[in-house]
Amino acid sequence: MSYRLFMKIAIHDIFKTLIVGVTLCCTTIFAKAQYDPAFTHFWMVESQYNPAAVGNSNLLRAVGAYNAQLTGYENSPNTMLASVDLPMFFVGPQHGMGAYFMNDEAGFFSMKTIALQYAHHRKLFGGTISIGVEADLLNESFDGSKLDLDESGDQAFANGSVTGSKFDASIGLSYCWRDLRVSLSAKHLTAPTILLGETNEISVKRAYYFTAGYNIPLKNPLFSIHPDVFWMYDGVDHKGYIHARLQYDNDGKMLFGGLSYSPSTSVALIAGGKFHGVVLSYSYEAFTSGVGFGNGNHEIILSYQTPLNIYKKGRNRHKSVRLL
Repeated sequence: MSYRLFMKIAIHDIFKTLIVGVTLCCTTIFAKAQYDPAFTHFWMVESQYNPAAVGNSNLLRAVGAYNAQLTGYENSPNTMLASVDLPMFFVGPQHGMGAYFMNDEAGFFSMKTIALQYAHHRKLFGGTISIGVEADLLNESFDGSKLDLDESGDQAFANGSVTGSKFDASIGLSYCWRDLRVSLSAKHLTAPTILLGETNEISVKRAYYFTAGYNIPLKNPLFSIHPDVFWMYDGVDHKGYIHARLQYDNDGKMLFGGLSYSPSTSVALIAGGKFHGVVLSYSYEAFTSGVGFGNGNHEIILSYQTPLNIYKKGRNRHKSVRLL
């Protein structure tokens, strides 16, 4: 389940004034959720959670993701992500850079993030350690013209559209050794408060992420198992995934399928493959409680990567357990 944080509005009567039935229901569900969306394909969009992941191979990588949440409900959230990263060969193979744009909408609220990322990679104890930093521009907007309020003239909500922006920062650390990868990161280091108009505000909490993955080869060299874990904590709420997929690789062709489980929250079925150099994957995440199986989350990932063979073969080689 992947939810963005609804507005923390400095008013005395929030639940009384929102009368749009389904919107009120969705607001109650999302009010305590984390600010950043959690993608079911978290291992394919690692740079969105950890800037240390950018440029950690000799590949130019581009990823697009779309997540439609709580399908069947009016004004339900949806998230779009586009990212790119590559090694900075004009500086040296140990440097990487990346960027991403994310648009996250739920009802009358919209959050946009533009991020620039840098990572430094060094050999350490037979593996590679990476340190990354990220600069973010967060933009929040609320369209009050779409609200139907019981009481006209309520100063708690704007009559039209209001927006607010703040700069933010994130850091990350990761270590890759053979087929094992472990990473830690902290997002929203400045814990910004975004003002919308004169009376409304959004307070963004710091969030901490842990991810790990491993490649398990099987006796048949065409098949391998890839377990991954994801965990997020913002000081109040937490979100986790346990994931495993079976992958088939043969002569540049790839197919995979697996399951993800979020304790006490959801279970997801994932299937995808690589076709003509493009990786396409789909998942359906069904809730194990609350809204039920029929109103889950649909997620589509599309990615492309191409080698950047500028240096001689064998230089700056290391493995990444990520699919990308």
